[in-house]
Amino acid sequence: MRLFSSKKDRTAVPQTCAAAQRLSLSGIMSGGSPPEAGLYRSLRERVPVIDAAIGKLVRLIGNFSLTGADGRSTAQLRAFADKVRVGPAGVGLRQFVYSYFDQLLTYGIAVGEIVPTASGFGVAALYNAPLDAVELRYGDSPLDVRIYTMVGGAPREVEHPELITYTLLNPEPGKLRGNSALSGLPFVSDLLMKVFECVGQNFERAGNVRFAVTYHPPGGSSVNSKQKVEEISREWTRAMRDSAKVCDFISVGDVSVKAIGADNQTLDCDVPIRHILEQIVSKLGIPPFLLGLSWSTTERMSSQQADILTSELEYYRGLLTPVIVWACERHLNCLGLDPEVRVDWSYINLQDETELASARLNNARAAQLEAELTEVKE
Repeated sequence: MRLFSSKKDRTAVPQTCAAAQRLSLSGIMSGGSPPEAGLYRSLRERVPVIDAAIGKLVRLIGNFSLTGADGRSTAQLRAFADKVRVGPAGVGLRQFVYSYFDQLLTYGIAVGEIVPTASGFGVAALYNAPLDAVELRYGDSPLDVRIYTMVGGAPREVEHPELITYTLLNPEPGKLRGNSALSGLPFVSDLLMKVFECVGQNFERAGNVRFAVTYHPPGGSSVNSKQKVEEISREWTRAMRDSAKVCDFISVGDVSVKAIGADNQTLDCDVPIRHILEQIVSKLGIPPFLLGLSWSTTERMSSQQADILTSELEYYRGLLTPVIVWACERHLNCLGLDPEVRVDWSYINLQDETELASARLNNARAAQLEAELTEVKE
């Protein structure tokens, strides 16, 4: 099957919709507002904590295993998950899912596409489409969503929408728009950048000390004062410029040297920076200790934060599971196999697995005690 027909080359792998010309994003950004994609990219580049938090979420989403209706289907699914080509350089269904999830968190929407083989039998690759390559529009009803691409300067509905999938993160009712995990952070991030900029300027001034050299003529006389000032300036410049060795400045008369700004008190930036980082961390849902923020916390609090993170990741897994099933079902259909697919996610970390094992052990002991009490009563 082909997304775009071509009369010149019937054997080439069909073009993806993302390989077409640059498309409008107005279908995704409702109300004709300017796209925020550039803003969110800038946030990740300028604020390392934000980029680290998204990277941590992508890695913490964990691994998954695939199971089909029978042994043959399961073997085909696992081979597909390990060997399918992803984009120009990636390999593996997991790579596709991780890139898809990264795009979803950053922009609030992610678009994936299946690239069929030239014969239309089988899946040649999976592709993470850039957002400026797809336009979403409502069809005849609010439940009818159609996907458009730009051909010859005019939008055209794609011929095979079943080869394209998309996910919206926390969409607003009645709008084809997802909300980025970074929404609400531009304001506080701008404040953080201003604080860092001021701190940098203060340290630049403090590191490169400037001096005020004042010459007081004896008895308030101004005779030969100009000549004295020029001599003092020349000697002071020589002493400060010769950085290879220690130089002494020697002058005759009443001369005072004072560092500019030494008497001023530097503003404390730790408190405002922490307040801003707390807002960023609370928005992204990452425990501070995972980002290297050594804030005082108790062991109990860290455990509760880990439980909250687990629930967040379970929510994200629920968004990604239909995408995995969509790609696997398409692959099985091309092979003529039963398209039934089950996705089993791994435990998020070893601590969760240990707690689950402990809970099962306690339940087994409770059941054993109940059985023994029942036998005694009988």
